[in-house]
Amino acid sequence: MEMILILAVALAMDSVAVSIAMGSKHQKLLLPKILFIALVFGFFQGIMPLAGYFIGISFSSYVQAYDHWIAFILLVGLGGKMLYEAYKNEFDEEVTDLSNKTLITLAIATSIDAMAVGVTFAFLQTDIYTASGIIAAVTFILCLSAVYIGKKLGSLLESKAEMLGGIILIGLGCKILLEHTGCL
Repeated sequence: MEMILILAVALAMDSVAVSIAMGSKHQKLLLPKILFIALVFGFFQGIMPLAGYFIGISFSSYVQAYDHWIAFILLVGLGGKMLYEAYKNEFDEEVTDLSNKTLITLAIATSIDAMAVGVTFAFLQTDIYTASGIIAAVTFILCLSAVYIGKKLGSLLESKAEMLGGIILIGLGCKILLEHTGCL
């Protein structure tokens, strides 16, 4: 359960970074719109691991001997991607429009990582419904807070949130590999 919570925080960091940017760019956002933003990000972060899980479960029996390597490569790769994106720091272009279409597009784009993690859940035989629920709830809460933080602190924290998520994913990937190879 602890690993799922840590993973949920890491996965939410893309959405959190975008939510901070939205708050800093749109200072007059009201609670209903902020709740909707958090709900959209939470929903897609929760649904994507389910999709990945069902994709992964269909071929997990074929790769059981290598599943820890696949989980390691996916998590480290996703973490590296998040670190690279944090370095690029191009959030201003993404958040000028807050239409429903834009929000859904951003939510899908920031939750693709969660689909890949869902594939690793299939290999690790994780309770996918509990994990997806936790990921959705954590993302919702963090994004709700992030919009308000963005309104107060501006764009100061955007890239730092994504960096933290990247570091956590890399750490979890290494932990899984070390546990399955008997080093931990």
